[in-house]
Amino acid sequence: MSDRKKILVVLKGYPRLSETFIAQELLGLERAGFDLTLISMRKPTDKKRHPVHDEIKARVVYLPEYLHQEPVRVLRAFLAGRGKAGFKPLMKRFWGDLRRDLSRNRFRRLGQALVLAHEWPDHGEWLHAHFIHTPASVTAYASIMTDVPWTCSAHAKDIWTSSDWELTEKLHDARWTVTCTRSGFDHMRELTDRKDRVHLSYHGLDLARFGHFGGEHSSRDGSQPEHPVFILSVGRAVEKKGFDTLLHALALLPKQLNWRFEHIGGGDELKKLKPLAAKLGLEERIRWRGALAQEDVLDAYRRADIFALACRVASNGDRDGLPNVLVEASSQRLPCISTNVSGVPELLIDGENGLVVPPQDPQSLAVALERAIRDPELRRRLGDAAEIRVREHFDHHSSIHQLARLFEQEWRKSA
Repeated sequence: MSDRKKILVVLKGYPRLSETFIAQELLGLERAGFDLTLISMRKPTDKKRHPVHDEIKARVVYLPEYLHQEPVRVLRAFLAGRGKAGFKPLMKRFWGDLRRDLSRNRFRRLGQALVLAHEWPDHGEWLHAHFIHTPASVTAYASIMTDVPWTCSAHAKDIWTSSDWELTEKLHDARWTVTCTRSGFDHMRELTDRKDRVHLSYHGLDLARFGHFGGEHSSRDGSQPEHPVFILSVGRAVEKKGFDTLLHALALLPKQLNWRFEHIGGGDELKKLKPLAAKLGLEERIRWRGALAQEDVLDAYRRADIFALACRVASNGDRDGLPNVLVEASSQRLPCISTNVSGVPELLIDGENGLVVPPQDPQSLAVALERAIRDPELRRRLGDAAEIRVREHFDHHSSIHQLARLFEQEWRKSA
């Protein structure tokens, strides 16, 4: 469409291995004809890149991650902004927010927004934030400063670790907000009187990238030491992923059962998980592979027998939405065992296309794992049903079409 606007997409960091669902969406929007510039609040820290990142053509602009690292850039933005019409309304909002959240982080978001408004890359005509916590703060402040409208994609941690007052404020100001789970959708709708501006949009999967697995997963049943059942998990080692619960569940499995476990992903909790595995006597059966590129993860899905992810609500309220790794594994006919947290039950139906247990319950998880290990026919049935569900309901083209429609409807209103 000729009336499509230049969108500045504000992100926590780019590129990030753990956020392939965002990269997938950005590529989908580009392929649908949208003109994007990516505004990253952090420099990349991952040593690897997924192939999808190399396919995205959008220019990337990095804001000062910490204001003291680029003081001249920040000072120029502040001095240039003081004389503009949006400065006083921005400072009024900022001081109101600061009274409720007295933190250095709040000053950082103000500084980043001033830099964005001052430098204003590529003549942006629209702002879109990925995550409703800090990226949406920068986006909302920049919107006030420039009078450019904004929209938002909310996900999981950003919803559940944000204060209700701040969510309400942002939901009021954004032209619309989408989120990827029913639980997040319901929670945000409770916090705004503009309920028609909140939309449910599953990320979905690029099924061209995660093509149909034409091979067969093994018929191993845990009875032969030379052919252990391969259990896989993928995800950052953080509290909400429940990897400590998974290790305790593995330790509860019968000693004569033959299995091995691989974890793919980085994360700060690895320094605790590895000693825990040793304490539980599991270190000989576990391989910690670290962060891997997407093609290596896909290969692991196809070689594994079971995928396990023990999602839970973290002590600070953080939780997964619908973990993309569960969708990816399911697309490869790999049976998944997970917990009934957030959006997981929106993908996995216990006994139909996966096994679902309560969170933070190693005993129930161990029972499900043992059942799947011993019964390759059950694994085959669950895996086949999981692939069908993903391909029928979680194709990312549906979410791209929905986002395109939302953007274009809003732009027609603004015309």
